[in-house]
Amino acid sequence: MANWVYGFGAGDEHEIDRDRLGGKGAGLAEMARMGLPVPPGLTIISDVCRYFYDNGRSFPEGLKEEVAEGLAAVEAATGRRFGS
Repeated sequence: MANWVYGFGAGDEHEIDRDRLGGKGAGLAEMARMGLPVPPGLTIISDVCRYFYDNGRSFPEGLKEEVAEGLAAVEAATGRRFGS
């Protein structure tokens, strides 16, 4: 399964690839890695946009599950639940 989603600030340690994460995503990941007070979150990589337009406006297989896992990690790190 490809990694379409990269988390930051919740104990996630990924290589920071500015081309895939985009400027904002890479900046947030770097600030979190440096220990700055960045709330945990996730970035859906820019490759998803290319995939979407190259594949009849459909999302890549596994994206939904990766987003759900990323949101669960944010919830666990913050002790809060989305939509509650």
